[in-house]
Amino acid sequence: MALADLQQQAEVQADPVGQAMMTDVQRAQLFAQPLLEGRLLDTGEDAWGHAQGVADILATLGAAQSLQAAAYLVYAADFIQKPDEVIARAFGASHGAMVAHTRKLVQIQRAARTAQVGADDRAQQTERVRKMLLAFSRDLRVVLLRLASRLQTLRWHAAAKRDCPAALARESLEVFAPLANRLGIWQIKWELEDFSFRFLYPADYHTVARLLDEKRVEREAGVQAFAQRLRALLNDLPVQAEVQGRPKHLYSIWRKMQGKQLDFSQVMDVRAMRVVVHDIPQCYAVLARVHERFTPVDGEFDDYIAKPKANGYQSLHTVVLDESGRAVEIQIRTRAMHEHAEFGVAAHWAYKEAGRQGYAGVSAAGAFEDRVAQARKAVLQQLLAWEREAVDQAAPGFEDRVYVFTPQAAIVDLPAGGTAVDFAYALHTNLGHRCRGARVDGAMVPLNTPLQTGQTVEVVSAKDGGPSMDWLNPELRYLASPRSRAKVRAWFNALEQAQTVARGREAVERLLQREGRTALKFEELAAQLGFKAANELFEVVGKDEYSLRNIEQLLRPAAPAKHDDEGLVVKRSKAEAAGSGVLVVGVDSLLTHLARCCRPAPPDAIAGFVTRGRGVAIHRRDCSSLAQLMAHQAERRIEVEWGTPKDGSVYPLDVQVEAADRSGLLRDISEVFAREKINVTGVKTQSLRDRSGPSAHMTFTVEMGSTQRLPTVLQGLMQVSGVRAARRR
Repeated sequence: MALADLQQQAEVQADPVGQAMMTDVQRAQLFAQPLLEGRLLDTGEDAWGHAQGVADILATLGAAQSLQAAAYLVYAADFIQKPDEVIARAFGASHGAMVAHTRKLVQIQRAARTAQVGADDRAQQTERVRKMLLAFSRDLRVVLLRLASRLQTLRWHAAAKRDCPAALARESLEVFAPLANRLGIWQIKWELEDFSFRFLYPADYHTVARLLDEKRVEREAGVQAFAQRLRALLNDLPVQAEVQGRPKHLYSIWRKMQGKQLDFSQVMDVRAMRVVVHDIPQCYAVLARVHERFTPVDGEFDDYIAKPKANGYQSLHTVVLDESGRAVEIQIRTRAMHEHAEFGVAAHWAYKEAGRQGYAGVSAAGAFEDRVAQARKAVLQQLLAWEREAVDQAAPGFEDRVYVFTPQAAIVDLPAGGTAVDFAYALHTNLGHRCRGARVDGAMVPLNTPLQTGQTVEVVSAKDGGPSMDWLNPELRYLASPRSRAKVRAWFNALEQAQTVARGREAVERLLQREGRTALKFEELAAQLGFKAANELFEVVGKDEYSLRNIEQLLRPAAPAKHDDEGLVVKRSKAEAAGSGVLVVGVDSLLTHLARCCRPAPPDAIAGFVTRGRGVAIHRRDCSSLAQLMAHQAERRIEVEWGTPKDGSVYPLDVQVEAADRSGLLRDISEVFAREKINVTGVKTQSLRDRSGPSAHMTFTVEMGSTQRLPTVLQGLMQVSGVRAARRR
């Protein structure tokens, strides 16, 4: 029979008018059976058998008829054209929305398990799947459907004795079992953990199972005997107590053996009892009687009634020693606590029938509706608490993120409102620069279209090129991620810098051509001018912060230097020809030179140090280098004093300037030196970035007849806009 015929037959059978006397589950079965029989799921399961198994699990949990019906509709929807519309028309808008959300989540999880990600990214991928599950789970029926479906799949693999894919088993252990634990659905939690344990660690699983089997007869006999003694002990109390052995869970036993480095015989809850009573006072009465009769084990008592677990679980836990000295764990709880512990939120939440409208719209007013609302609120709080525990409190929660797929099914998380451009930059900076279009779920969309969780995004990119300036316009909403905006700004900053360097290089090249010095290497020229690299020279020239006259002065040292207000003039030093102007006390005609480390100048207090081969080095008395030399060779110190200066004698000084970097800074500083008629013979600049932004650190070598005019010069430098400090080195 063709698919269209099957769909028509299913719709006729599910006609709410023709099947008015049937339950929701029966109508869903009639609708789904012709579509599912004979078909296989991607796991290899029979689709009809899987749907029946999921419905049975939900029925065991006490789920409503409407939710059990959804177990059939979700899988039938895979074989229907326009399933959301068809199911909404046949079963109502509530079922249509639930089926749509569940199917979308199933598709996401299938893709995530087969995603092409490396081993290092697998944990991050699993975490994102968990967040996506929460994001889709605002309709709480989706939570139960997915938990029951996953449990049914693991049961099928175990019954068929087929290996379960490791990705599916690990996702069950790391995502679904913790979710069931958060909702307090122990019945599903333990099965998910034990099956995952069996498939992921088969050797350890069979070891623990064998240890349990080897002692089974002895252990069960001991448990039954202890149960009889416990019942007889409680008969004296005015309580109606139900005493039963508690089933063992292999994964829990193995975790305790691994975590506490215990031998199997040391695991205390291998033998365990459960006592169910009517109310809380009876719980404590039973506890008191048990501790009177048996010896409690120190440190093994937990009162989860006074302080419930995060998922609402309540019970008293204690471990006592029987007559043979063997440990027995006893759990004591009320009937309501027991139902919650076994079935969690399914025992009391909004999926108990509320008329024909079920979860989607509870029309009945009154106390029942209030209880339903409170139950839904409590479960949502548990889901949100689980999310907060898994991430840093300061980090944005899943409400502020969207999770989308690459074509290879890797998950990419983006801020809410994230676009295809954000997606491209999240994958690779260069891909973001070259992004020109995007397909979302196979359809081309504008680049500023906000993405939604679960969509698959494919970037259309150019071979080369860069971003658009429009992307930085917040009104156009191309970018929602601060990281993406920073990458775009960095690209334009680098482009502007490259253009500035090119402009400066061109100006320098033209100058060298005019001067007939084209053979001069750029790096050598930059070094002579005090720059670390040629690009640093080109950049300040391109910004008009460094006059080409400085280069001309270097290339034509004999030419007279003239003041140029537009740039810094670096003139040839006169100090070398003038000599040091220092007299050595008591010695005539002794060679002297001024030390470069401190650059002394009249009227500085000075001292001499006899060097090997270069005569006497003249230092300022407070020079740190002189202090270090004197510490090892004090005998070389010699007294010196300033002689009578010759006309026009000048001395080199180093002036350090720290300022906020900006365009025209070097030119403004040069104007101060020009105004004071100070000869500048060298300059070194360095640009840094600190908390206050771009900073310039400059060292100017100037020539002065004495240091008496220096305070005036420094004061003038401090008046320059952006200068933070100006001092002699």
